Amino acid sequence: MKMEILTIYALAIGLIFRSLFSGIGIMPFIFSNTIFKEVLIVTPKVFTDHRGYFAETYKFSAFKNKGIHHHFVQTNHSLSTKGVIRGIHFQKCPKAQAKLVRCVRGEILDVIVDVRNGSPTYGQWLGENLSAENKKMFYIPIGFAHGFCVLSEEAEILYLSSEEYDPSTESGIIWNDPDLKIKWPDINIIVSDKDKKLQQLKEINSGFKYPAE
Repeated sequence: MKMEILTIYALAIGLIFRSLFSGIGIMPFIFSNTIFKEVLIVTPKVFTDHRGYFAETYKFSAFKNKGIHHHFVQTNHSLSTKGVIRGIHFQKCPKAQAKLVRCVRGEILDVIVDVRNGSPTYGQWLGENLSAENKKMFYIPIGFAHGFCVLSEEAEILYLSSEEYDPSTESGIIWNDPDLKIKWPDINIIVSDKDKKLQQLKEINSGFKYPAE
C-alpha cells in the first residue's frame, strides 16, 4: 500500500514538473528595468538536470505582455577577440532596428546610447555585462545606438533584429566620442577601419524623435 502511495506521489510530482517545463503557469523570463524605461535586461529561466539545461531565449507572447510587439526578422551571429569594439551602430528610418542581444560564448560589455532627439536622456549611455554564464539579454528598442566590447579571449554574440540589415540606412557614433564619456574597459582596443570613420553624436542627426510618433 505504501509503495502504491509513493508511486502515485512520484507521478504527481512528475506531472507538475512537466507542466512547468512546458511553460504552463510560469513566466520564462525575468524582465528588469534600466535607467531608460524602454530598455530592458531580460534573464531567461534556466531549467537544469543531469542532461544539462534548457531555456527559452525568446517568446513573442511573453515579450508582448511587456509591451514589446516586434516581429524579429533577422538573426546575426558574430565572433570577436578580446578588445574588439563593434559599434556604436544604428539604422535610420524606415529601417530602424530594435534588437535583442545575447552572448553565447565568453563575455562582453554591451553598450547603448540614447539618440532620440528631444529625449530627456539624449546622449546618455548604459552598459551591461552579458556572458554565456549569466545568460542575460539586452532588449534595445528603436532610437538607441548599440555597440559592444569583448572582455574574454573570444566571444560569440547572437542578436535578433526587427528589420533586415540595410546599408543605405546604417549610421553610428565613434566609439570614443568624448562627449559620451563611455567607460570602456582598460584593455587594448581593436576597431575596424569602417568604425574609425564614424562621427561624434553632436555631428549627426539620427532622425529619431522623442516621444516616438
